[in-house]
Amino acid sequence: MNTIRMTKRLFSMTLSLSVFTILMLTSDLSAQEEYVIDVTIDGLSTDTVYLAHYYGNKLYYADTAITSATGQVIFPGRSYEKCGKHAIVMPGPKYFEFLAVSEDVVLTTKADDPTRYVKVIKSDENKVFYDYLGFIQKRRSLATPYEATLTDSTASADAVDAARAFLTAMGSEVADEQQRILGTHPDKLFAKYLNMIIEPQIPDVPSQIVNKQELQYRWYRDHYWDRVDFEDPRLVHDGSFHQILEKYWTRVLPQIPDSMVVEADRLIAKAVGNNEMFKFITHFITFNAESSQVMCMDKVFVHMIDEYYAPGKATWLKEEQLTKVMDRAEELRDSQCGNKIPNIILPGLDQDEWLALYDVEAKYTAVIIWESTCGHCKKELPKYKNLYDTWKDKGLEIFAIGNDFDPEPWIDYVKENSYDDWVNVSDNPLVNAQDSASALIYSGITTLKSLNFRTTFDVFATPKVFLLDEDKNILAKQIGADQMLDLLGRLEELE
Repeated sequence: MNTIRMTKRLFSMTLSLSVFTILMLTSDLSAQEEYVIDVTIDGLSTDTVYLAHYYGNKLYYADTAITSATGQVIFPGRSYEKCGKHAIVMPGPKYFEFLAVSEDVVLTTKADDPTRYVKVIKSDENKVFYDYLGFIQKRRSLATPYEATLTDSTASADAVDAARAFLTAMGSEVADEQQRILGTHPDKLFAKYLNMIIEPQIPDVPSQIVNKQELQYRWYRDHYWDRVDFEDPRLVHDGSFHQILEKYWTRVLPQIPDSMVVEADRLIAKAVGNNEMFKFITHFITFNAESSQVMCMDKVFVHMIDEYYAPGKATWLKEEQLTKVMDRAEELRDSQCGNKIPNIILPGLDQDEWLALYDVEAKYTAVIIWESTCGHCKKELPKYKNLYDTWKDKGLEIFAIGNDFDPEPWIDYVKENSYDDWVNVSDNPLVNAQDSASALIYSGITTLKSLNFRTTFDVFATPKVFLLDEDKNILAKQIGADQMLDLLGRLEELE
């Protein structure tokens, strides 16, 4: 089922095949010609190297050149909105990172171990960057034996205590250095990157407060984005922005679709006027919503398309791409949680009497779209039969829609397995014939959404399941019989 669903994902992010994979995004060579990126790599001679830039946590081509006989290569400086963390990628493949900003960047290194031998000849920004990298590298070397002690089951208690004390003191030393950089170089791009990875410090809560954790959580969520300059387009060109955005969206926020719709708009509003950040956040939320395994998150996806893509705010998409994502939203529109499900009217088991979903009078209705050749359906239907027998007198009805294009196997399977206690409907080739379908729709016997129920409910795998309330609003979807049993119990407890 997952394989089938993946073919529908339009917002799949580009995946790296390895740490060195470089992928092509839109090339931007509208350079700041007054600045240059001048790199000399000892050990290269007339070799091809690439200038790559980060977009979130992925690397993309920006430019390519061939070194001189002495390993020198010069790239034009980057336009301001494209400045940020970059990399020089060389044969191997090997690479090293640096910050491209509005100044000349002159660096040297060695081809055999480029990261280790980087020297900053000119660039105040990169001097701060590489001084910090050197500081961290030294602390990592010092910390290694103490970290080994903590994982050594034979280490004495005194040794473990000493290791913890040392690592705690080192953590404080690193934090102090970070704060020194933020205080000394507040306008440096690296300081902004550094600030994004420093977690907000939650203030102490008075002891008399009862719901201390709730108060601390609300403070953390309210101040989570204080560390980000939403006016700086360069911040998206580093993995740290992607890191904190992903954490906020998938772990900090409660995964409740209605709430996340509100949070999406609130977060995107912070980036209005900053095209690079607006694009990054909007794309991230849309992709995450479309690919999420959280039930009903497609509601966020449809909202994003309606609010940002359909009105033409997603200027980075070509017309063909825009049409595809808008079509995808339409496919999902009728099956969103909280919405009233369309009234499906199809022939019953006798293929003569037409039965309507809205005619089902029940406190809860389970709509199950299934087919007689589906292995997973055959495993789930007996569970739904048990659920139905238990909950029928408590207000549950099942409206089962056969997905077989040929009605005969469906009818035989229902009768052979005694699944005829609930409402069974399906279509057949005769009613789906163009002339027949048109006549049935125009005469009011059925509806286009009924005859197109596979599209109406985005059926690309079976079983497809919806749980409805008394008014036929969707309470939940894509849940198994065991999950539905649990959900019904909890719904009854809430009354």
